[in-house]
Amino acid sequence: MERENLLAILKSIQEQYGYIPERVILNLSKKNRIPETEIFSVASFYKHFRFKPQGKKVIKICLGTACHVKGAEILLNDLKEKLKIEIGETTEDRKYTLERVACIGCCALAPCVMINEKVYAKVKRTHIEEILKDE
Repeated sequence: MERENLLAILKSIQEQYGYIPERVILNLSKKNRIPETEIFSVASFYKHFRFKPQGKKVIKICLGTACHVKGAEILLNDLKEKLKIEIGETTEDRKYTLERVACIGCCALAPCVMINEKVYAKVKRTHIEEILKDE
């Protein structure tokens, strides 16, 4: 394997597993005589790569300007409390992963929450329970 192919290989690994398992990096290192630290360094540089499995439902809460002004931070705190996880974490049952994003491009519909590819618009605190049940 050429080093310039490392990104493509890491992308392929993540597509296969949903994340990049440490054991796969160790095998990749041994097989291709690339130091583990170099592979971890490349993978950790890019926000796209993950080292832990995500939940079945990835909840992305928009904290862009419009959503922030309309109370997204309160929604985020409600989700953290309800799911008992912090940003970037996954519930123990691997049902949900919680992420914050800068913008999902629905500013006129603020505040927005996205679960996988579905966008929930003009979300209020009272909607959180219903949204989670819907999913």
